[in-house]
Amino acid sequence: MSNPDVAIIDGGGANIASLQYALERLGATSKLSSDAATIRSASHVILPGVGAAAAAMRKLRDHDLVALIPQLEQPVLGICLGMQLLGASSDEDNAECIGVFPDHAIKLHASPETPVPNMGWCQIKRCGNSPLTDGIDDGSWFYFVHSFALPVGKNTIASATHTGEFSAMIAKDNFFAAQFHPERSSSAGAKLLRNFLEMRT
Repeated sequence: MSNPDVAIIDGGGANIASLQYALERLGATSKLSSDAATIRSASHVILPGVGAAAAAMRKLRDHDLVALIPQLEQPVLGICLGMQLLGASSDEDNAECIGVFPDHAIKLHASPETPVPNMGWCQIKRCGNSPLTDGIDDGSWFYFVHSFALPVGKNTIASATHTGEFSAMIAKDNFFAAQFHPERSSSAGAKLLRNFLEMRT
């Protein structure tokens, strides 16, 4: 793998340092940026996110990135809230999102056994083939922290279960997304990031 140059879109998310460290261990350089030219020229783009959908979308609009993101031609990976932002809309704050994927994020249902937010390790169930999941076993464990999720649909390549099933990973053309945090998901997360970095357009 030649050294990828990753642009991490600055949408106000946290845990950026841990993501950058995970990329560095895989031989990639990365920079946090809201500059359109920097994002366009990167070999790979990551849209992370922690927090509220409306606030994150407002920051992307402030930097004129909402129209840019769907036009990107290099591999793009949404992480956690970033996955939901790539959808069409969200129940959280009734936010209108980027719309790369046609799905609407809904709030997870709570129960005594399954509180919200869903915080901790969940197994994924593969339900489609994608270069993002190459070498990742069905039933692998990943670390989740979220209260909203996209439903299982035609672009789902892996699901997970809270009170019900939801999309853990989705893919469409050069766009990919994971509801969990790969940078906090041990060897399975590192494998997913490596798969992403090895993609070429």
